[in-house]
Amino acid sequence: MTAVLVLEDGRVFRGEAYGATGEALGEAVFTTGMTGYQETLTDPSYHRQIVVQTAPQIGNTGWNDEDDESARIQVAGYVVRDPSRVPSSWRSRRSLADALTAQGIVGLAGIDTRQLVRHLREQGAMRAGVFSGDALAPHDELVQRVLDSPRMEGSDLYGAVTTTEPYVVPADGPTRFRVAALDVGIKSNTPRMLAARGIEVHVLPADTSVEAIEELAPHGFFLSNGPGDPATADGPVALTRQVLERRIPLFGICFGNQILARALGRGTYKLRYGHRGLNIPVVEHATGRVAITSQNHGFAVEGEAGERFDTPFGPAEITHTCPNDGCVEGLQALEVPAFSVQYHPEAAAGPHDAGDLFDRFVDLMEAGSAPGRHGSSKEGA
Repeated sequence: MTAVLVLEDGRVFRGEAYGATGEALGEAVFTTGMTGYQETLTDPSYHRQIVVQTAPQIGNTGWNDEDDESARIQVAGYVVRDPSRVPSSWRSRRSLADALTAQGIVGLAGIDTRQLVRHLREQGAMRAGVFSGDALAPHDELVQRVLDSPRMEGSDLYGAVTTTEPYVVPADGPTRFRVAALDVGIKSNTPRMLAARGIEVHVLPADTSVEAIEELAPHGFFLSNGPGDPATADGPVALTRQVLERRIPLFGICFGNQILARALGRGTYKLRYGHRGLNIPVVEHATGRVAITSQNHGFAVEGEAGERFDTPFGPAEITHTCPNDGCVEGLQALEVPAFSVQYHPEAAAGPHDAGDLFDRFVDLMEAGSAPGRHGSSKEGA
């Protein structure tokens, strides 16, 4: 069955329907990961995005029941070059195509994804639509449907992926610490990584009040990854400021890095085509070490390598940047216990260079209030 990808600039890519048929509207982005497509598809940070895989063949290991990063597939649409016809893995329970169909994800296969990715690199991530079956229509009509869809700038999306009720992930073994984790799009592997360090994780809805957090008497506060424009996250930003005022040790990743930055008074901006992949280098300025990281973000924090700036909570500094484009990859408050990174230390399927950041969070909670320099002692990002 014929399917088409239509970009907001009028460019059309024709291929075959893959997964469900119908219409999917979102922002067209590409990811360079050569593995971990199941984790990518279920990552809440991809909510309302049409994901293009640069790896030519996708679906080789099928779909299992263990690797989902959330309760469902989160992407709006999916575009691949060569879907595997037969999955091969002892863990596989169904094919990728079957998983997409069952969850109503409209996809497209059989196009030159290299040409599409080059176009997105040159023109930037943009609105798009995947159309097949009854949704097919004349070109001008499809383009207009895409143009009528909302832009990613100004989109408030974290509320669509947050948990509706609090839940607890118990520590593995004896409980050493209790952490309040604000879910603005949290991935399943994050509480697991914390639990492995003896942390009892209370995952909380995005609209949680500071009073509810105080009732938990947590040793630390965690800001998760998530989708959308951080400039719309006024609620989580206000809560973060209240947490900083109470000097609760804080660690944020990805969207959480942008929330902490806004709480400290920094601005954010839209990247041309974002960072999405498993092989993105990050430089830690305090040590000069380079980590290879997993990333998935279309917005970034304003700032430059090593920059120090004033905040309502004392000085802070930019601790990490990406050598590819100078993008801010981490920051730290110097007088309150708070730090964050733009990448994913909980990365599954990898890499694992930055896993020690969870240990640094543990160190911060052990210290109680003195933040120290989170790049001074342990190897990592």
